[in-house]
Amino acid sequence: MKKVEVARLSVLSNSVLVIFKLVVGLTINSVSVISEAIHSGLDLIAALIALFAVSRSGKPPDAEHQYGHGKIENISGVIEAILIFVAAIWIIREAAAKLIVGARVDAPMWGLIVMGFSAAANWVVSSLLMKTAHETDSIALEADALHLRTDVYTSVGVAGGLLLLWITGIHLFDPLIAIGVALLIIKAAYDLTAKAFFPLLDASLPPEEEASIKEIIEIFGTHFVSFHKMRTRKAGDQRFVDLHLVVPQYQNIAATHEVCDDIEREITDKYPGAQVLIHVEPCQIEEDCKECRGHGQCKILGKSNSQQGINPSKANNPG
Repeated sequence: MKKVEVARLSVLSNSVLVIFKLVVGLTINSVSVISEAIHSGLDLIAALIALFAVSRSGKPPDAEHQYGHGKIENISGVIEAILIFVAAIWIIREAAAKLIVGARVDAPMWGLIVMGFSAAANWVVSSLLMKTAHETDSIALEADALHLRTDVYTSVGVAGGLLLLWITGIHLFDPLIAIGVALLIIKAAYDLTAKAFFPLLDASLPPEEEASIKEIIEIFGTHFVSFHKMRTRKAGDQRFVDLHLVVPQYQNIAATHEVCDDIEREITDKYPGAQVLIHVEPCQIEEDCKECRGHGQCKILGKSNSQQGINPSKANNPG
């Protein structure tokens, strides 16, 4: 599975970067580089969580999880966001201590090298993760990609601080940049929390997706009277849609079933893996007539009524 393969690549790249950054950060005594090592360490934990999530979320429904395992990805995203918040708080604490007692960075050139390498590697891996996340609609991979993309920006920021330190000799640039890194991390964690957490509350699909689904339903408008009570939610990459469809009351079951199948097929073509549940209701003569779009013209043309499986005598006399 492609999702699992790219998740494994993320685990491998983060493992290498954690070791590289930590060794260099401790060697040159740079809190900003060490903060980046911790950031990558949490990215590694996040990558492991993402790997577990995408491995499990693709499993088919079973007796205990009849709606599938999609929400595992959302749970993993929330856990990753919490880890990022923890990392940011630790970084700010360490940087503040350095500002108070003073900071001294040795051989900043090594820090520049490791940050440059980190930024390049994470850009490549995060781009691959984001591409796969969009292709598979995976919140777990998207969370992992956001982590690494944030790591790219923070690595560039740390490199800039070390460069200023090297040029000016002002060592306070190091903890100041570390605080800036932490603030960027907090912003990324907040965005990720919102995206991963709300689906756990069965929030509706985004307005643009709901509008798209309604447009698909309206394609078949000549075969039903109206629809209402549409509800949507999402779990991982799975979308759930249910609605009430009002059909001509004398339309035969086979014709109605075919319309429902057509609507479901069009929605799943647009959103693969979507689960669509349609509750059919008969129209109410006179009450729903103003919404009717001429479905067999049940009270007027007996020929058309017959074509739709409608009993013309009942159409003229509903009672």
